[in-house]
Amino acid sequence: MSFSSNVKNELCRIELEKDCCLLAELAAVVRVSGTVRLLGEGEANIKIVTENAAFARRIFTYIKKYFNIYPEVIARKSNRLKRHTSYILIITSSMGAEHILKKIGMLTVDEKGAEKINSSLDWKRAFKSQCCRRSFLRGAFLAGGSVTDPEKTYHLEITSHSKALAVETSKLINSFGLNAKVIKRKESYVIYLKEGENIVDFLNIIGAHSALMDLENVRIIKEMRNNVNRIVNCETANLEKTVNASFRQVENIKFIRDHGGLEKLPPGLREIAELRLDYTDASLKELGEMLNPPLGKSGVNHRLRKLDEIADNLRERLTES
Repeated sequence: MSFSSNVKNELCRIELEKDCCLLAELAAVVRVSGTVRLLGEGEANIKIVTENAAFARRIFTYIKKYFNIYPEVIARKSNRLKRHTSYILIITSSMGAEHILKKIGMLTVDEKGAEKINSSLDWKRAFKSQCCRRSFLRGAFLAGGSVTDPEKTYHLEITSHSKALAVETSKLINSFGLNAKVIKRKESYVIYLKEGENIVDFLNIIGAHSALMDLENVRIIKEMRNNVNRIVNCETANLEKTVNASFRQVENIKFIRDHGGLEKLPPGLREIAELRLDYTDASLKELGEMLNPPLGKSGVNHRLRKLDEIADNLRERLTES
């Protein structure tokens, strides 16, 4: 089972005790994944399609509980793979579809008395309490949301066919301090969150606390792994730098020895040159500790740089002659 399915199954186990929260969740579900048809003369049909059995049961239960309506349920197997089952909930006009649409604010009447469907949402006016706003976001995610496996990447999205609804829903998400954005994908509008921290906060908002902990555990492990990799890469780079410097220093000292003689060097430079030839793998600190009196890393580095300069000058003179 996918991480996204686990999140939705956890959300479907949340019990809603307040009617206002139940209506807020239903309002999101019908707007995001519902198909509403006005038949004229005050009649309408609602169809909700999902592949999540727990979500289908949840919607059926809440519509029955609040409206005393028993939606028609159709289970349909996928024609291609025969592994996926779609659950279709149908509420007809005779069952009371218009009453549901009016309660969730989707069926409105214009100045001329004509009924029309309003798929957008003025969430600031519709939901005064935080619990209802959380419920609406939970319903939106259940109806059209998905979240990738955090082992792979961090990405959560909610898909809507209405641009206005997508924009308002993203504003509602961002009212909790998140950074949701909207893009158009084919004929749909996608609200998405990218950062792992934002996704964790969103899961907390909609009540997916177990999934939140799973994601946090993955984030901690990935962060530790990245830190270890950074340390190893840094140490490898430093080691490579040290080896390259040591190789250059040894080559320069040998050049001085073969073309000028180490005995002509000042005592301090000759001493460090001989030590470097004898201990090619030693660090600057280790070389400094071998000197008498001992010398710090900066002092050792200064002497080795002087040897590099002497070798370069010697090469220039030999080239010119």
